[in-house]
Amino acid sequence: METELKVDLYAVCWNERDMLPFFFEHYDPVVDRYFIYDDGSDDGTLDLLRDHPKVVTCAFPRTVRGSFVGSQQDFQNEVWKSSRGEADWVIVTAIDEHITFKPGLTKDHLHIYMSAGATLIPALGYEMIAGILPATECSLSRSIGTGVFAPKYNKLSLFRPDRIKETGFSPGRHRAFPTGDLKIAPWDELMLLHYRHVGFERTFKRNLDLAARLGQVDRANRWGGHYDRSREVFREHWHQLEAAAHDVRADDFRAWSHAPVKWRWWRAEDFVDPGPPWDVSEQKPNGPAAPRPGPQPTPVLASLDRDPLVAGDS
Repeated sequence: METELKVDLYAVCWNERDMLPFFFEHYDPVVDRYFIYDDGSDDGTLDLLRDHPKVVTCAFPRTVRGSFVGSQQDFQNEVWKSSRGEADWVIVTAIDEHITFKPGLTKDHLHIYMSAGATLIPALGYEMIAGILPATECSLSRSIGTGVFAPKYNKLSLFRPDRIKETGFSPGRHRAFPTGDLKIAPWDELMLLHYRHVGFERTFKRNLDLAARLGQVDRANRWGGHYDRSREVFREHWHQLEAAAHDVRADDFRAWSHAPVKWRWWRAEDFVDPGPPWDVSEQKPNGPAAPRPGPQPTPVLASLDRDPLVAGDS
């Protein structure tokens, strides 16, 4: 299959030296250009960004006085528009967010959606959790596979810049109200794996550091309020995640059948997800899974022509 399509990625970054190697390991096979907007890193992050041949490093613009979250919202709703006429797909994400299909994130898979006319691919969100951060030579997605379905991470991260007029991201990108030529496939297979909860002490300290960077407007709106959890409250939250986690890497795990439809803001309440036509899920009584028909280049696409449902908190 041809792989000439171009993919741009946009993200905000602050002191992500420990996560960037995993970020690049995940996205390098599919991303042609990274536009990383740094918000004053002082931990060696900038050295890693400058050493990467695909990265364009910029300063993150604080456009809303007293609000990192508001500035980030402005950024995420506008910055990707510079890829119009330059890229076939854009990814708007965070350094600890890995979007992936069950077989992995590849240009071949994006070609299937593009040839079918899809213009956006919303993702099903999972909050990943692990006791330690793996060695940097490991793949994060292969090393950490346990996660909890998290409706607020049902995000729009992947779309075609020439076909979308506005993304309409809410604070944190937890909801989207896109406009333009909106076409989605009649199934949901893209997952967003959020690797924030990796190492208890590491995550607790990171949360405190992020809380200290919130502005007056952020606090007034309770944006990022979860960063201020006490150690005891955060530990209880951690235990709850561990108890509810599933192995999303398991051969029999299917996000499209696991994630409740009611939290998918891009779907009608009576939507039934059949899964992608190339899914291998029909088990023989005494043998391996029997493959369903291979990738279909022209699935019937649905138009997203209604106001999205409200899902999750911000």
